[in-house]
Amino acid sequence: MDPFADTLRRLRETFRSGRTRAAEFRAAQLEGLGRFLRDNKQLLQDALAKDLRKSPLESDMSELIICQNEVSLAIKNLHSWMKDEPVSTNMLTKLSSAFIRKEPFGLILIIAPWNYPVNLTLVPLVGALAAGNCVILKPSEISKSTEKVLAEVLPQYLDQSCFAVVLGGPQETQQLLENRFDHIFFTGTPHVGKIVMAAATKHLTPVTLELGGKSPCYVDDDCDPQTVANRVVWFRYFNAGQTCVAPDYVLCSRETQERLLPAIQSAITRFYGDDPKSSPNLSRIVNQKHFKRLQGLLGCGRVAIGGQSDESERYIAPTVLVDVQETEPVMQEEIFGPILPIVTVRGLDEAVDFITRREKPLALYAFSNNSQVVNQMLERTSSGSFGGNEGFVYLTVPSLPFGGVGHSGMGRYHGKFSFDTFSHHRACLMASPGLEKLNEVRYPPYSDWSQKFITWALDSQGCTLL
Repeated sequence: MDPFADTLRRLRETFRSGRTRAAEFRAAQLEGLGRFLRDNKQLLQDALAKDLRKSPLESDMSELIICQNEVSLAIKNLHSWMKDEPVSTNMLTKLSSAFIRKEPFGLILIIAPWNYPVNLTLVPLVGALAAGNCVILKPSEISKSTEKVLAEVLPQYLDQSCFAVVLGGPQETQQLLENRFDHIFFTGTPHVGKIVMAAATKHLTPVTLELGGKSPCYVDDDCDPQTVANRVVWFRYFNAGQTCVAPDYVLCSRETQERLLPAIQSAITRFYGDDPKSSPNLSRIVNQKHFKRLQGLLGCGRVAIGGQSDESERYIAPTVLVDVQETEPVMQEEIFGPILPIVTVRGLDEAVDFITRREKPLALYAFSNNSQVVNQMLERTSSGSFGGNEGFVYLTVPSLPFGGVGHSGMGRYHGKFSFDTFSHHRACLMASPGLEKLNEVRYPPYSDWSQKFITWALDSQGCTLL
């Protein structure tokens, strides 16, 4: 017996009633989500500290504030996002009205990960609610404390006739995926993404897949090593490296590596002190399973910085590995931890070749004082997002889309892109019921004149008659 049948039936009945389509209803749900974030700030900070030992500032910066900003942006722009979008017509439809209507899909399933369990759960939810959908939210069971808050407190702020949180692990998720949804939004690994996509295929359900992969970071010889080290250290070890867009490895020449290593050590010491383990600003690995996996990766290459670990605290020091071989495990899987391998290359061309031989990454970074080098890396590669002399702060800019390409995912969200992701863009053409005399030119039998006219009318707009 399907344990989710009643919940899905209730949400589908609500959607069919048309209740979620009104702008006022959508705004009320978004306002409720905003109140949840404000009223429960401390509760969420405490949960994130228990799950990942995130500091209050890190929780605010990467989770709560981003979510609140997304809510505020959606409320402010909801009416303009919902408006029909007029489009131009050709000569054959000049007297008709052509427009795009943004309609909700229906019942949305959002499957969230554990590494940013508030941000990566609620930011997609903002888009789904703004677009007028009903939503089933599946938070990660790995971030247990945050899951508990989302399951027990969040529903108090939203209309439960169109929203539900479901709990469980892989088995329950698999059961959930056996049902038909109108859109599935998944954030996680490529391996699980394939499972989600296969399940969606059975029902021809569209999917958005936000996946990971190995995001490269190229450091050019022409750079200030300390500036590069400051920026790379901050966004590599943020959240103990458990970030899908963190740089997974550095590509640079051997000479730049020698300049970079002392600069990285200096940055780590300034950021986290002589004993990073005691720093209140360094998060912990989420559970023992992931700790053991990461501990195994410390045996790859040679440890140049860090390498210490403490299983009782799930602590792994900010670590840099050198002399790493491409065939070693640390270069074959997404690290998702505070370990940074450095792979030496002779220059930009070899770095581009190294990157393009692999799957397209979720993010790619390039550091150089020479803007031509950064632009060359941008032009000669493909990735979900790109940072030139910068890390992942682009995630705080809602006017930029976030999403992968190829193996790193499909679809995009953040800001209006979230609204569009959860909306069906319906093509509409409204013609007059009269004026039939004007339409006779398009009906057979076709005279030479009518053929010339129709050809002219379509070609003059660059259109093709299908």
